[in-house]
Amino acid sequence: MFDLILRRATLPDGRTGMDIGVRDGRIAAVEKDLPGPAGEEIDATGRLVTPPFVDSHFHMDSTLSYGLPRVNRSGTLLEGIALWGELKPQLVQDAIVERALAYCDWAVARGLLAIRSHVDICDPRLLAVESLLEVKRRVAPYLDLQLVAFPQDGVLRAPGAVDLLKRALDMGVDVVGGIPHFERTMADGAASVKLLCEIAAERGLLVDMHCDESDDPLSRHVETLAYETQRLGMQGRVTGSHLTSMHSMDNYYVSKLIPLMVEANLGVIANPLINITLQGRHDTYPKRRGMTRVPELMGAGLTVALGHDCVMDPWYPLGSGDMLEVAHMGLHVGQMTGYDGMLACFRAVTEAPAKLLHLDGYGLEVGCHADLVVLQAADPVEAIRTRATRLFVLRRGAVVSRCAPVEAQLSLPGRPESVSFTLPTARAR
Repeated sequence: MFDLILRRATLPDGRTGMDIGVRDGRIAAVEKDLPGPAGEEIDATGRLVTPPFVDSHFHMDSTLSYGLPRVNRSGTLLEGIALWGELKPQLVQDAIVERALAYCDWAVARGLLAIRSHVDICDPRLLAVESLLEVKRRVAPYLDLQLVAFPQDGVLRAPGAVDLLKRALDMGVDVVGGIPHFERTMADGAASVKLLCEIAAERGLLVDMHCDESDDPLSRHVETLAYETQRLGMQGRVTGSHLTSMHSMDNYYVSKLIPLMVEANLGVIANPLINITLQGRHDTYPKRRGMTRVPELMGAGLTVALGHDCVMDPWYPLGSGDMLEVAHMGLHVGQMTGYDGMLACFRAVTEAPAKLLHLDGYGLEVGCHADLVVLQAADPVEAIRTRATRLFVLRRGAVVSRCAPVEAQLSLPGRPESVSFTLPTARAR
């Protein structure tokens, strides 16, 4: 007997009419016409069923703080960093926790059940670290929250940041972060990459480094990151986030750089909503897009994910926790509107980030956790196109969120009958 059977599902790989049987919180069967009985049944009616969305790059300590202590008038990255520096002394734990928990509710409702959040450690109180560790504990039954020790002000530039980072890791933060391009010199940036990778190697931890979030084509810390990854034998355990300077590099240098990244098996995270917003600010016209070379990096065989980065904070006044919005922007900025490119963007907010986070039991295979999302769409491309409604969100086989299908009712001049239809209508099953 199954605890639940999800019937008549369309899977991301194109299989249709599939039943998914769940037992003890895990997928026990995936096949057509699965025999019952089951404690509960959900009819997907041919709609897309996918593993949950995964956000591999976020800043939960600052989320929903837009307007505190003031609005970012220029909308620039540097004013955002300055604003965060003004806000940090005013932060209190209860407020950070409350905002983060509210965002986690948004995430679950949108089928986002795993988030990697960077947390600023450049505060002697480590207030944000304590706050997000508490959030991680409280959301654990319904959301996987992975924390990165992030030295926002530079691990060498900020006094005492090395010790603070180590303290944060001792407290239970999962991943080592960094921001080499924000150090005082290029040499300091390279030294910070070496130091942080060595700390991670000693502790057996993953690395996820803000790297080259700049329009400067000479910001090349990802080269050092690839070198240190190989030197320390950490292939497959290190990720470079943003990498926006690659958008401005000449093709000759990139023809050397990408193979080095492949040798190191670096993970890559682009953040299209934020990269297209914050980069190219010094340009007149033509104006650079700023997002890293996503299709080229994917084509080289690297694991490339798309992250949300910010929601209503000093750097970005918009956002809603919707990873389909992230994929939608990613395929536009990356000019990935070919069919395979659009599918790759869907994978970049599901399978690829799950791989970078080393999530256990993620997927639609027998034995995986029964973490599932039923979308009001027929396939991944339609899901991105319409930012499809999440009809059901399941965590370990239990429904944690549900939403009625979006329906339009039209009463049009010159048309005697009213028109009612469920959105979207294209290729509806």
